[in-house]
Amino acid sequence: MFTPLRRFLAFGLLLASSLPAAAFDTRATAAWVYDMSTHTVLLDKNADVPVPPASMSKLMTLNMLFEALRDNRVTMDTTFAVSPRATEMTRLGGSTMYLQENDRPAVKDLIHGIIINSGNDACVVVAEGLSGTEEAFAALMTDRAKALGLTKSHFTNASGWPDPAQRMSMHDLGLLGKRLIEEFPEHYPIFSETQFNYKDRAPANAHNRNPLLKIAAADWKADGLKTGHTTEAGYGLVGSAVMGDRRVIFAITGLPSDKDRASEAESVVNWAFRQFTEKTVVKAGTRVAEAPVWLGSDSSVGLVTAADVKLLVPSQVQESVTAEVIFNGPLEAPIAKGTQVAELIVHVPDLPDARIPLVAETDIAKGGFLKRLSAAASVLRARYLDGAPPPAAAPAS
Repeated sequence: MFTPLRRFLAFGLLLASSLPAAAFDTRATAAWVYDMSTHTVLLDKNADVPVPPASMSKLMTLNMLFEALRDNRVTMDTTFAVSPRATEMTRLGGSTMYLQENDRPAVKDLIHGIIINSGNDACVVVAEGLSGTEEAFAALMTDRAKALGLTKSHFTNASGWPDPAQRMSMHDLGLLGKRLIEEFPEHYPIFSETQFNYKDRAPANAHNRNPLLKIAAADWKADGLKTGHTTEAGYGLVGSAVMGDRRVIFAITGLPSDKDRASEAESVVNWAFRQFTEKTVVKAGTRVAEAPVWLGSDSSVGLVTAADVKLLVPSQVQESVTAEVIFNGPLEAPIAKGTQVAELIVHVPDLPDARIPLVAETDIAKGGFLKRLSAAASVLRARYLDGAPPPAAAPAS
């Protein structure tokens, strides 16, 4: 009875320039760039390939700790013991907050030590404090990542210390950064802090390594998240920046030096903000199409958007933004106002299609006796006179 129907529309958002938007040719070996305001993936380069995440995997350790805080399993003033294994991380080299075995750092100190100092020792303390052993904690990290939809992530430790089985994709890291921003706004401002020196032990290691925090751009501001570096991984960054109402988050890796990481990160942010413009293509409640109704009090119903439809469009684009409406029709009465009955698919050049639900503009009641009788008659007429198989008719009584 019901078949997929399409209605093609044109929004006429032809922009002034006649040149197509240039894709960003990143030097990173893998990258994922995402506009959080419009839920648009701007760049995907090997983004689902599992790679060594280095210290960027500390974001998952922080997620586990933030969840423990939210669930009241710990507080910001809860203190943890420092094991010999934790202090061994300092002796092995790498980033540290210089914990000693007689220390009892509080959760708030450990959060700062992980975010700002990138302390491997702090990560071990958190892992042992929450799960008893780092191995048990890493297993929980892996299980939790899968539950969150991070399908290319596997952990063997809490710090990102080199291990052949410690892997994350740039897509997973970007999604994890997005989660930290959205789910833990009370803790997220710490990511933009630039200095932390636990007990004045490490003045040379007290600064935040995120290079974007040092940039005084005129129109955008970076506020997170985490750098990473190992010999195998190269230099990487999970970053986020805001400009007006827009927020961009990205994950890049495989850069040959910290200077290359800094310049590439700045280029990514500039490209994301300045090569795309946010447009409201449909206002909430605007009728974008009509759908035929079968056996209803009216023969059609308007299809509207429940909210404003805001999309990113390249600032230089040749084609118009076009769209189509898809639904299984004719729609069968009764139909309640506000019920999703169709989908608007908007095609923007050089970007993934946007899919927006469309809802019924009004209530459509079931048709009365005469309406149903007329429908039954049309079915019989089509079947016996036109020879075409019609939709199955409901009884007229």
